Amino acid sequence: MVDALHYSTLREMSEALHRRELSSLDLTEAHLERIERLEPRLGAFLEVTSTVARQQARQADEQLAEGSAGPLTGIPMQLKDNISTSGVATTCGSLMLEGYVPPFDATVTQRLRDAGAVLLGKGNMDEFAMGSSTENSAYKTTANPWSTDRVPGGSSGGPAAAVAAGEAAFSLGSDTGGSIRQPASLCGIVGLKPTYGLISRYGLVAYASSLDQIGPLTRTVEDTALVLNAIAGHDAKDSTSIKQAVPDYTQGLNKGIAGLRIGVVKEYFGDAVDSEVARTTKEAILRLEELGADVVWDISLPLSETALAVYYILAPCECSANLARYDGVKYGYSDMESQGMRAALEETRRQGFGAEVKRRILLGTYALSSGYYDAYYLKAQKVRTLIRREFAQAFQQVDLLVTPTSPTVAFGLGEKVDDPLAMHASDICTVPVNIAGIPAVSVPSGFADGLPVGLQLIGSPMSEPMLLRAAHAYEQATGWHAQHPAI
Repeated sequence: MVDALHYSTLREMSEALHRRELSSLDLTEAHLERIERLEPRLGAFLEVTSTVARQQARQADEQLAEGSAGPLTGIPMQLKDNISTSGVATTCGSLMLEGYVPPFDATVTQRLRDAGAVLLGKGNMDEFAMGSSTENSAYKTTANPWSTDRVPGGSSGGPAAAVAAGEAAFSLGSDTGGSIRQPASLCGIVGLKPTYGLISRYGLVAYASSLDQIGPLTRTVEDTALVLNAIAGHDAKDSTSIKQAVPDYTQGLNKGIAGLRIGVVKEYFGDAVDSEVARTTKEAILRLEELGADVVWDISLPLSETALAVYYILAPCECSANLARYDGVKYGYSDMESQGMRAALEETRRQGFGAEVKRRILLGTYALSSGYYDAYYLKAQKVRTLIRREFAQAFQQVDLLVTPTSPTVAFGLGEKVDDPLAMHASDICTVPVNIAGIPAVSVPSGFADGLPVGLQLIGSPMSEPMLLRAAHAYEQATGWHAQHPAI
C-alpha cells in the first residue's frame, strides 16, 4: 500500500471499503506495517494489538459483505491508554498500572466496537494524563512526526503523533486542560474537546473528574464529526452525562460561516504567545473574515489570565482524591518487600508514581488540607464560577471565540522537562475552556518556523454543530490539513 492511503480521510476509506475496492483486513495490515516501520522513531503506541485488530477487521469485512456496515466499519483506529479496553492492557503511561488489564470496556470503546472500528492499539501518554509533552510516560517518549527531536504535545501526544504520521486513521484522547487540542496543534491535525458531559467518561481513568473529557483526534473536521456521531450521547453509567439528543454532526458542515459573529479574545495574544504563532493566528482570523464571518476584534476575558492558577489548584486537588485508590492492594504495581502495611503503601506509591504525578498529588493534598482549603480550593472554585460567567457574557455578543491553540510551536525534547512552570504555561490558551466546561476545536492554521500552528475556535455549551461548521469552512478554504510530515 502506498503512503497516500494512510492520509485518506475517513469518508474516503469508508467509501473504498463499501465499494469493496479494498478490504478492512487489507487496510488494517497496511496500518500495522506502517506502525512497525515508524514506531522505532515515533513511540506513539504503548501496545499494538495486532491479533485483536485482524480479528476485528475480519468481522468488519463480514459486515461490509452483508451490507450492514456503517461509516466507521473497518476503519483502523487507536485509543489513548487511559481509556479502558477489555482484555487489553490500560496503563495510563504509569508503572502503577503496569500489566493492568481491565475486565470491561469504556463506553466509548464499546460504541466504537459497535460501529465496527478496528483497534490497532493503545496510545502513549503523559502518566495519568499529567503533562504537556508526553515526556512523563513511564515507558517511552513520543516524538513529533514533523521533527522527531521535538515533542508532540501532551498528554495525548501518542494519539496526535499516530494520526499525524498516518499510523492510525483516527484516535481518541482525553482533554483535562488542553490535552487533545494542544498536541493536535503541535502535530498539525484536528482535535476536539467537546462540551463537558457530551461524551461518557465511564471507563476513562480519572485524573480530574470535573475537567476530564474524551474527544477525537483526526486529520479533518469531517472526520471529527463522523467519530463524534459514534461516541456522543447520554450514558446511564456516567452521572455527569447530558440527557439530551445529539444531532448528526456531519449535517450542515458545508453551510459556510457568512454572518457568523466570531470574537477575538485579546488576552490570548499577550507576551506569552510566540510572535510567529500570533501572526499566523491573526492571518487565519482575516481568512475567516474573508469567508464572510463578522469578526469582533476587541472581546476581553480578563479572568482568563487567572485560569492557569485556578486549574493548577483544582486539577491537583481532584487528582489527589482520584489517585488515592492506587495503594498496591487491589490492582497495579505493589511493593511486597516492605515490612508493615503503611510502609508497603508508601513504597508502592513512591516507586509506582512518576515525579510529575507526585508533584500534583502533593499540591492537591496541601490545598485540601485543614487551614488551606478555604484559601485555595474554595477560592479557586469561586473564580471558576466567575470564568464561566465571563464566557457566558461573551457569547451574548458573539457566536464563537477564536484564539491560538498553543502559545508556541512544538518545543525540543527535554527543553522544558526540568522546568514545571514553563511546561504548565503550554496550556494557557486551553485551560479556560475546561474550567468553563465548554467545547473547543483546534484546526491546522499554518506553519511557524516550519512547524504546525493550530487555530482554536471556542463555542458555548452544546454548540458543536456551529463549531465544526466554522472549523470546516476554514479548513476547506485553506488546505493546511492536506499537508503531512515527511516521516
